[in-house]
Amino acid sequence: MNWKLIALDVDGTLITDDHELTAENREAVRELHERGVTVIVCTGRGPLSALPVCEQLGTGGFMITHNGATVVEAVERKVLSDIRIDFADLKPLVDYCREREIHYDMCTPFGLYVEHMTEEEEAMYAKYSQIPAVIPDVSEVEDPKVKFTLFGTEEQMDQVERDWAAIGCPLRRIRSGLYFIDVINPEATKGSALKAVCGQLGIAREEVAAIGNYYNDVEMLEWAGLGIAMANSPEEVIRRADAVTGTNNESGVAQAIRKYLLA
Repeated sequence: MNWKLIALDVDGTLITDDHELTAENREAVRELHERGVTVIVCTGRGPLSALPVCEQLGTGGFMITHNGATVVEAVERKVLSDIRIDFADLKPLVDYCREREIHYDMCTPFGLYVEHMTEEEEAMYAKYSQIPAVIPDVSEVEDPKVKFTLFGTEEQMDQVERDWAAIGCPLRRIRSGLYFIDVINPEATKGSALKAVCGQLGIAREEVAAIGNYYNDVEMLEWAGLGIAMANSPEEVIRRADAVTGTNNESGVAQAIRKYLLA
């Protein structure tokens, strides 16, 4: 197969649990890039959080960020498209979180805002190369809003999912990790953003491979001509992929690239 593009999730896929990009993954991705394959980082992170990983890869190009809500040109740091949310739709969820003291943040394409931050929360953001701006009220954010994220214990996030229908928020919730729930426009997915980018580049889905590990990757894995799940993925994600590779701690991305794309 003449592969022309590969879409790569970051956390739980391209980097290890210690947030490191292995030499094996970096070398395999660069080899693809040198052969003319377009490399797109496709992540739930915001652009500024994803950029350090892109810079380590050295492949440039597009980044699909905020789970498909924002597409960015990596080198020029230019927003190419965004799918926005309104605070009025978020208000019931904000009230819910405030009542239960669940931490949350508001994302614009390049901005990140919180109303308070503990040492634990500050350490969490540091792992993702993020420094939020602390403001009195996230409703005051005037720039285009693209994502709202809840952070807490696994039990808290499970309870939010159980309560979702009663909360009354019309936006799309997506579990992006054990301790995170992202809330975005229902039209935004990694799959739809990847489809749009490939349309602009004139690349058919049959020429696209994608690798991911979590529920926010499913649409991307299903749209691509070859969707590869990491071995550390939940069973539902594995069932909806075409193939499975090693874990993120075993350089599973490099294994998949060498087995399916460079062979």
